[in-house]
Formats: sequence, structure tokens, C-alpha cells
Amino acid sequence: MPKISEIEGTPNPNALKFILKEPLTWGITHSYDSAEQAKNDPLATELFEIDHVTNVFYVDRWITVTQDGNANWPDLAREVADPIRAAPAAATQSETTIATAKTAISDLSSKDQLRLDRINALLDEEIRPYLQGDGGDLHIVGLKGNVLSVHYQGACGTCPSSISGTLRGIEGLLRSMEPDIEVVAV
Repeated sequence: MPKISEIEGTPNPNALKFILKEPLTWGITHSYDSAEQAKNDPLATELFEIDHVTNVFYVDRWITVTQDGNANWPDLAREVADPIRAAPAAATQSETTIATAKTAISDLSSKDQLRLDRINALLDEEIRPYLQGDGGDLHIVGLKGNVLSVHYQGACGTCPSSISGTLRGIEGLLRSMEPDIEVVAV
């Protein structure tokens, strides 16, 4: 059972990041925007049963919980801490399990798959560590021509700066590789 080592604010005032002493997963992200999406995840289901919880995002040793803005964080943080502490820690997972869990975009040509791999490598190195440090992440959901569709997760999902500054920064970075690329958030 994971113990909470720290609780941090995020750039999104409606999200808190709980840093854990033991991992909940080994590299597999879990992101839910509703109780319906979380129905097969016991931890997320339990968190969505708490009033005001609107998003649950976790990976490895941290979990971000987002609220609707109508709750007092000190009270809500105490309430969400109980299911987090009661959750089972991650079991050892094989590389195959992790690789299978990562969503792949289907129907890409081999050339576009190589483009996507390069884009992901750059995002892994330059963008995702900062988003994860703030309690969120970024998931690529599509690549069609020169349009890359991304979905923000965790605290980034409802943060105003994700859709403006961060998105334009990502686009600027990716244009160093592909000058005509356009990045859109979905």
C-alpha cells in the first residue's frame, strides 16, 4: 500500500499531485475524465465516488486528482488520501505488458510511424518530464499529414496554460524537426 510522501500544488489550481513512496504502476499511465471511464479501475472508481473529483491521472509514484473548483483543497485532500493509501502497490510487470499498454496509433505508413517515433522521442526528452513534474502528461492520439493531435492528461487536462502557451511551445519545438507541423489539442 503506497504511502504519500508529499502533496504538491500544480499550475492548475484545481489539481493536486500526490507523490508516493511506492509505485502504483510501472510506466503505465491511467487517465480518466469520468467515473464511467474509470469503471474497470478500482482506485479511480473509488476516487470518483468522492464529491467534486473530476479527473484522476496516475503513473508510477504519483497521482494527480483534479476537482471541479467547488471544494476546499485541505478537506478534499484528506478525503482522497484514504483510497490512495489503500491502493495496492504495483506488481512487477514485464516489458511486454508495458509495451502492450502504451497506445499505438494504427493505420500509419512506415514513414509516418518513423515520424511519430521521432516526435515521441523528442517529447519524452523535452516536454513530458516537465508536464509530469506538474502532475500531468501528454498523449498523442493522431497523426494525419502535418497535423499532430494530442490529449493532455492529469493536471494539464484542465489547465488554461496547456491549451495556449504549452501547446504553442510544443509546436515550436516540433517545428525544429518538421517545419510544417501543426499541433492541436483534443
